[in-house]
Amino acid sequence: MVRVPALTLIDWLRQQDDEALATLLQARPDLATPPPADTGVLAARAATRASLARVAEQLDAFTLAVLDALLVADADHEPVPLTEVAALLGTGVPADRVAAAVHRLRELAVVWGADETLSLVPAAREAGTAFPGGLGAPSPELDRVDLQARLSTLDEPERHMLTALAQGSPIGRTKDAARVVPLDEARTPVQRLLALGLLVRRDAETVELPRQVGLALRSPDSPLGTVPVDEPAMGVKKHDPDRVDATGAGEAMELVRRMESLLALWSAEPPPVLKSGGLGVRDVRRLAREVETDEPTATFLAELAAGAGLVADSEALSPEWVPTTQADVWLVSSQANRWAALAAAWLELPRLPGLAGRRDDKQRLLAPLSDELRRPAAAIERANVLEVLADQPVGAGVAEPDDVADVLAWRAPRRGSSRFRDDLVRWTFTEATALGVIALGALTSPGRALLLDGSTDAAKRMQAAMPAPLDHVLVQADLTIVAPGPLQADLAAMINQLADVESAGSATVYRVSEESVRRALDAGRTATELHELLRTRSRTPVPQGLTYLIDDVARRHGRLRAGSALSFLRCDDEVLLTEVLTHASAARLELRRIAPTVAVSPVPLADVLDELRSAGFTPAAEGPEGEIVDLRGPGRRIPARPRRKLPAPRVASRERLLEIVRDLRSHDTAAGIRRGRTVALAGGAGADTSQTLALLQEAVRSGQDVWIGFVDSHGVASQRVIRPERVGGGLFVGRDRAHGETHRFPLHRITTASLVDPA
Repeated sequence: MVRVPALTLIDWLRQQDDEALATLLQARPDLATPPPADTGVLAARAATRASLARVAEQLDAFTLAVLDALLVADADHEPVPLTEVAALLGTGVPADRVAAAVHRLRELAVVWGADETLSLVPAAREAGTAFPGGLGAPSPELDRVDLQARLSTLDEPERHMLTALAQGSPIGRTKDAARVVPLDEARTPVQRLLALGLLVRRDAETVELPRQVGLALRSPDSPLGTVPVDEPAMGVKKHDPDRVDATGAGEAMELVRRMESLLALWSAEPPPVLKSGGLGVRDVRRLAREVETDEPTATFLAELAAGAGLVADSEALSPEWVPTTQADVWLVSSQANRWAALAAAWLELPRLPGLAGRRDDKQRLLAPLSDELRRPAAAIERANVLEVLADQPVGAGVAEPDDVADVLAWRAPRRGSSRFRDDLVRWTFTEATALGVIALGALTSPGRALLLDGSTDAAKRMQAAMPAPLDHVLVQADLTIVAPGPLQADLAAMINQLADVESAGSATVYRVSEESVRRALDAGRTATELHELLRTRSRTPVPQGLTYLIDDVARRHGRLRAGSALSFLRCDDEVLLTEVLTHASAARLELRRIAPTVAVSPVPLADVLDELRSAGFTPAAEGPEGEIVDLRGPGRRIPARPRRKLPAPRVASRERLLEIVRDLRSHDTAAGIRRGRTVALAGGAGADTSQTLALLQEAVRSGQDVWIGFVDSHGVASQRVIRPERVGGGLFVGRDRAHGETHRFPLHRITTASLVDPA
């Protein structure tokens, strides 16, 4: 076939319009950093191996197959027609799909030229696979022989060996490759095939199947084998969108509840930071036990708390994981806003919690919250998984996460290892399901809003999906209180003071005990207020046993009062105070009677209360005015710190890209003109400009174009061809011949000026 000569890549780029070049720079941002001086520099960058390897990571499996076909056709050596590329891909591949893939490669400047003269960037062979299309290198010897005639002489073992290499990898390992013997001395199939030239010896133990043999043994309908034309289909099941959202909302409420439990636990007893950084195994187990979940979920909670800025390393002499002041802001927010803060933090989290518990290359255990779990690309990969689900109709759930992994493998097979990609998809599904971003295998409405619109709209959608907060509870005869759904914030706070959570879920069960009633009284509630709370907020009658319990604890509560001197005890009942002073605790507290009804202690008030309560007494803390006060604080807190976010990659705007293209055109124009008399500043920019001024004034009078070298305020040098309009006031004003735009150039920044000779 006669090959038609094609343009070089530089010439082809020069023929493209500004929009096409701007699209190229947008798709391959490395080409625009720093801005190329001219088209030659742009073409040189586009043809580098490193840049082409980055391009390959963007391509789907079918486009990569088209790229393989171009390599098999040797389009990197001489132009080939599109029909030859399509023939290599097989008769079952639609022609329009091949044309679309070639168009995509043209947009990326990997391929250039018309359909009859397609050329491929030479470095594409280095950036591609070792064996494009699963074929070996061509053998020049086989171009001079009748290949089919040689193949017809083979016996069954020899043909079977070649067929296996043609259908799989063209490389084979064998001891018979030690040396090539003449055909009459060959004793084994490998030796005969080497002697016939149907195999090529690479080293003493390796042979390779030549490309011509591989193509001859493959079906003419599919020379490159099975080509992955379409994205793999996923097993999808349609669900009612409202059911998906309701299921996700239930998971979201459970996650928020567990995060509250984590903050309460770590406020009271912060876990230590390991010497190597991170959270210890025993602390993970304890957290899982306290929040009633498994260890992987507990790990995820800890990572999420740190990622949202709710906990942080105290960085003290003995560092601990301590809640921050941001946790207090989070705790007083609405449930939907609390969820949105966690979900947004997860989406941007540059870490992989799923790695916790695994071992690194040195067999060291990877701990939660350690630096070893940090992966800068985690957020991008997480979003890629969710985007596959976002492409599905609303309510459509994916049956298996592996189906999503197959789709991602087709969309970008060169991006990451297959095993790591599969793990990441499963981790993302597990974490997103725990967050309520995914439910029943489908993206929930709040999850879709989070991905596309941000956390504010996602919070509104989650609020709509969550059950409306209830203003009532159900008090049971066994001293339990049932909340049949989420409670209003004020009611939830009061119930949490009066009772302890016994079981959580869609309906939360609280247990009222003597200790919990005393806790409510310690917080300043009175028996009357507690009775009124139950009377007005319970949809069921309040059992008499609960009324008696509250009254009984209230009668004894506060009879013994404590203050600080550092601390004091005050009691109207002298007998009770005497009982306290004769107890073993009195010695440890160093109690001393100073009046019939008053005793003092040098021990802090909180310690006095704890000691006496453990001894069976029920003291209450007293304030300056004699009122009961609650000494319990919110727990340990450290100042909130700014969340560490990876800097977003700087993406040039379309206007900036078009400006780069215009400058590139100007440089090309300037480089291609004939220059006449030239003035260059001896000292560079800032030197005496009198000669430059004289030349520019001459150009204005004659109307002759001027080629100027110019350095802008950022120190960037450029060259332009300008049609002069006027000179004065330290400025040279003229119209750029390449783009027709008027510019003003300070004379002291013009380094060189030349009159343009007429063509």
